[in-house]
Amino acid sequence: MRIDLHTHGKLSKNSDFSVDYFTEMVTEAKASGLDALALTEHFNTRHFYDVYETLDRLYPYNGEYYDADGLRIFPGMEVDIQETGHILLIGQKEHILAVRAGLENYTAKGSFIPFANLLDLAEDWPMFKIGAHPFRESTPLYELDPGLLGRLDAFDLNAKDMYKTGIPTCRSQVETFAQSLGKPVTAGSDTHQCLQYGSVFNVLDRPCASVAELKELITTGQYTIEISPDLPLRVKASVMLKKVMKRLAKLEAASLQGV
Repeated sequence: MRIDLHTHGKLSKNSDFSVDYFTEMVTEAKASGLDALALTEHFNTRHFYDVYETLDRLYPYNGEYYDADGLRIFPGMEVDIQETGHILLIGQKEHILAVRAGLENYTAKGSFIPFANLLDLAEDWPMFKIGAHPFRESTPLYELDPGLLGRLDAFDLNAKDMYKTGIPTCRSQVETFAQSLGKPVTAGSDTHQCLQYGSVFNVLDRPCASVAELKELITTGQYTIEISPDLPLRVKASVMLKKVMKRLAKLEAASLQGV
């Protein structure tokens, strides 16, 4: 089972959740060879709750994942913390929404939740907790308290960071760091649009039907990570396309305001 554990369903935090855009993403995710993904949209994205309300209308949900025309979508979100860093939370939809409700007073930059408080909140539910891109310059998670980092379940090997620093360097950094804490490494494309799917993903030894199974397979080492040889091209093209799409969106918005 091929699964990407760090994905987004919107072009940017400031964009609305588009059915057409997301269904195209699903189509392309399947075309890239993925069987499943974790949708880890930013917790403070514009109209966060619209994402799951829309998914409820689009696809059947069995209590663990959405069945998007054969692609399994596990609910999740990406949370900013006060100390500077991002944490991926993956869990049942009700649990994700419960944690999100507890973050209502922490959505603005400068008032993000302290790391310890987020862990306390997330640990009230059976979440899969992943430290996102721990060596990214803007969010150097590796610098934080090892005691708190040790409460996470895994660390993210991120396509964007491999593109920027080089695959061998990035992988060595993340794996060495994770091993020092006795934690596994998970693969995530961190894509905001379709071109980055398939750049890096996890191959589970067997299919999983729940977040608990997913967490067990990862924490017991029953998986491998695959990195596409064309990862640099995929990410570069993705970055360029995202810039163009954001510019077009701004032009369209300006045009509508002028009508």
